[in-house]
Amino acid sequence: MSSPSTPPSKLDRILADAQRSREEGYRDKALRMYPHVCGRCAREFSGKRLSELTVHHRDHNHDNNPQDGSNWELLCLFCHDNEHARYTDQQYFSEGSTASQTGPKTTHKAFANLADLLQKKS
Repeated sequence: MSSPSTPPSKLDRILADAQRSREEGYRDKALRMYPHVCGRCAREFSGKRLSELTVHHRDHNHDNNPQDGSNWELLCLFCHDNEHARYTDQQYFSEGSTASQTGPKTTHKAFANLADLLQKKS
């Protein structure tokens, strides 16, 4: 990748233009297919605010763009950011990760013999 001080190469410009046109293509199609409502918070968007409505890829794969739109949902900027943050957290704390939030599995059953203990006290 080129640094901010050097101009982008011709290949960088071509790739950026291709990405932008691809994104505009599926965005336009999604906006024609679905009502202009956020799929999470249900806010409606129109006019200039329509730019705040984004296309979210349900499987998080931006290359998966089926013509029927089954991998898309319209989300507002806030809900879209939240969805990606949740996905990142899920990946970070997935099973087998060293950063997993789950502690060691408990094998001791604290109240296993409670009935016996209560009978002894009686």
